[in-house]
Amino acid sequence: MDLTARAFWLRSPGLGEVRDVELPKPGDGEVLVRALYSGVSRGTEALVFRGGVPESQHAVMRAPFQEGDFPAPVKYGYLSVGRVEHGPAELAGRTVFCLYPHQSRYVVPASAVTVVPDTVPAGRAILAGTVETAVNAVWDAGPQIGDRIAVVGGGMVGCSVAALLGRHPGVRVQLVDADPRRADTARALGVDFALPEDALGECDLVVHASASEQGLLRSLELLAPEGTVIELSWYGDRRVTLPLGEAFHSRRLTVRSSQVGTVSPRARAGRGYGDRLALALELLAEPAFDALITGESAFDDLPEVLSRLTRGELEGLCHRVRYTAG
Repeated sequence: MDLTARAFWLRSPGLGEVRDVELPKPGDGEVLVRALYSGVSRGTEALVFRGGVPESQHAVMRAPFQEGDFPAPVKYGYLSVGRVEHGPAELAGRTVFCLYPHQSRYVVPASAVTVVPDTVPAGRAILAGTVETAVNAVWDAGPQIGDRIAVVGGGMVGCSVAALLGRHPGVRVQLVDADPRRADTARALGVDFALPEDALGECDLVVHASASEQGLLRSLELLAPEGTVIELSWYGDRRVTLPLGEAFHSRRLTVRSSQVGTVSPRARAGRGYGDRLALALELLAEPAFDALITGESAFDDLPEVLSRLTRGELEGLCHRVRYTAG
């Protein structure tokens, strides 16, 4: 049994490295997983890479299998897909998703992995964590038949939310983003697209995922009276200012957060993270989600890739990390 591995660590803000690590021997109820792919959650991981996690959010932002502490040194990440090399018979040889950092092999409790359906390619399954967030957001939003909906912000989460909302009957869904290249992504996902200045107004519901003050302001402007903004953005250490005077009260607008990792009992009582993740993996049988994977590189290149992503030199949505066999 090979118990060696290589792991990506943030040594200091802005400086990553790949380290050799030794794994513990898996015990009863544990699995040894060999990574096939992992995904870079661009917004969150760029925030971590530049050392921008606010001190007040250090505990909230911890990933399930994170090692080290913010700002650094820290091993971070949570979109890993691999094959079980050792473990219970029902999992041995299966492809699984796990909320594990970027690492070539790892040992975790068997309860920490979710089997990827045979209908979902391993390379697409890295989106499971993002689509699970989108499932949570749609449950929080509670769209109704005939709703006029905008999703402001065409990143990984925004595109995933738009894709799910677009499958609701009788709704009008428009993905809104300042980058005209997102029009192709919207088309692949089966929803309409508009630049912010061209977006359709009088929306019953706007899901905001651009992580910008301008995006949230535009979201409020797009609402019909009594409309609701579901705020999905994570701003990290930045503050935002909103015009809550003017027509905000007279139009009876609502801004409501959708918290990643939990769901309001009013939305789906008794449906926990495991239920949402299993559902997300089922939804990923849809090939349209491949439009969210816009780049790929080898694991050994990850320190430079994350640096370039953080500097904005690499465009796109989800960046996929590929691991070699062995």
